[in-house]
Amino acid sequence: MTDTRWPAVAAEVVAEVVSALSARLQKRLDGAAAKLADRPPVRTGDDWSVRIDDETVLVLHAPDGTVRTADDVRCGCLLAPGCLHRAAAVTAAPLAAPADEQTPTGRQTPAGPVPDTAVEKEEPLTPAEAEAVDRLRRVAADTLAAGISGAGSVQQAELLRTAHQARLLGLHRPAALAATVVTRLRAARAAEPDHRLADLAAAHRELLDATTVFTPRQVRAAARQTYREVGSLRLYGLFAEPVVSATHAGVTVWVVDGAGQLATVSDVTPHADPTEAAQLAGAAAGRPVRLGDATLSHRDLARAGLAVQGATRTDSGRLGAGAKVRAVRAAGAGWDEEPAARLWAEPVPAQVERALAAGRIPHEQRPAGSDLLFLDVTVLGPGTVPGSTAPQLLAECAGSTVALLPAQDHPRLAFAANLAALASAPGLPLRVVGRLERATHPRLRLLAAAPAPGPGPVLALPPEYRNRINLGLERLQHADLLPDRPETLPPAAAFAPQPPFHLLARPLEQAVTGGRRALAGRSDRAATEARRLRSAGLATAAQLLTAVHAAAADQERDVFGRLHTTDHLAFATAWLAAARYQEEVTTALCAAAWPTGAA
Repeated sequence: MTDTRWPAVAAEVVAEVVSALSARLQKRLDGAAAKLADRPPVRTGDDWSVRIDDETVLVLHAPDGTVRTADDVRCGCLLAPGCLHRAAAVTAAPLAAPADEQTPTGRQTPAGPVPDTAVEKEEPLTPAEAEAVDRLRRVAADTLAAGISGAGSVQQAELLRTAHQARLLGLHRPAALAATVVTRLRAARAAEPDHRLADLAAAHRELLDATTVFTPRQVRAAARQTYREVGSLRLYGLFAEPVVSATHAGVTVWVVDGAGQLATVSDVTPHADPTEAAQLAGAAAGRPVRLGDATLSHRDLARAGLAVQGATRTDSGRLGAGAKVRAVRAAGAGWDEEPAARLWAEPVPAQVERALAAGRIPHEQRPAGSDLLFLDVTVLGPGTVPGSTAPQLLAECAGSTVALLPAQDHPRLAFAANLAALASAPGLPLRVVGRLERATHPRLRLLAAAPAPGPGPVLALPPEYRNRINLGLERLQHADLLPDRPETLPPAAAFAPQPPFHLLARPLEQAVTGGRRALAGRSDRAATEARRLRSAGLATAAQLLTAVHAAAADQERDVFGRLHTTDHLAFATAWLAAARYQEEVTTALCAAAWPTGAA
């Protein structure tokens, strides 16, 4: 049968196959991969095949949907195994998650604290480990210096190769971060709907940070999600969130237990066709929850409840579905009822402080929901915010004006359409859940909404929605927005004047997009912008901006005047210093922008 989705390919397979190409063929790899990606494969059992011409067939053998060895990529042409077809195939296919970062569903780890001896003991890096970290840092610097357009398939494969070598030595965290950089680079180069330049910049920063300023424990930290037994749980559904990325699609349902602790139930699978990702997420929402004997869909669980025995949960809140887990459907609870209501009872400043603190923790180690805000807001309507001329949905929250944004920008998800509908209903009070967006003014990426408790106009949702809507999966109708809203609205709080911090942030993003060459030769402009930063009291920002431009321009030339700089480590180090400073200042400005006491 024809399956437009390519199987996932292990990172080490990509590195091995691409490195086998000659230098001449490597120059043609990006174009060949783009052409091959447009050809739908034909799946027969565990084999995905593409006919290259009348005599040549390319086959990817992928048990369980993943190509694990280079021998599983076979081509019938005369140049195989060093042919362009094999390299193009592994480049066009999505990356598979490393096997050592996945815990089988039924596997458990003992509950209880880690012994103090295990926590306190920290062996220094061995010479082999230190060399692997240094090598990965240099390749990461080369990738940043190349920019989106320059970091093609060959550079990506080199980064994956060094990451795999680090993983073999047990350096799991930087290896996983390198794979994230490659995944987001691919999304950027293919102009995928979920690509965000800020995400790619953050991936570069985290990888360089992990290989530059690190402790042995940090670089050895495994990204594996281990499940611990937590006994019996009574869970109440909160909302369902679509998961759409360059490689995976599905749904995550957020639940809360009787103690107010959050957890998740997910159904996310790989995909190879971004145009179908949103549809796959919607289909996952309708599939049954794989947890014990529960007979309800993920969409149902977002509004119902579960009684679970023998429950298991990871440190990040993911619920396990092992053989010993038993679960049956139970009654849910409204957002204005316990235990859900206590999430909105937490003061806004404390919520913001918690969410900002979560941003400093590796994603796989964050407590579930630590980056979520639970707010009561009043819709103000469309408006603009500092630094942007595009209209955004504004709302009032605890005396501050908050910009409400789609949680994801994928055009086929319902987020944007729902926010546009809400913008037509000024004065509407809402109870919402969203993720804090770090910015110099309050910003929230909305995930779900419900009518705010109390008298006044309400969001009139269909009975089957049970008084809440998953904004990425379901669509608001005109009839849901009642016309009896107050004629006078609360005044919108003015956004405070902001320092010209964008003068530092913009060149850092330009470097991610265009590489080192995007900043080279712009010393005059850099000097002008540095003066503006100093006059605004941002002397450190000015110094870092000057250092980044100087490092970008410091390139040696041969006797013919041609650039031949191959060492980009000094440039990457200067970029990292500026990026880390930007991260800290942005966090501080974000905390100050929310209600008093958030800092």
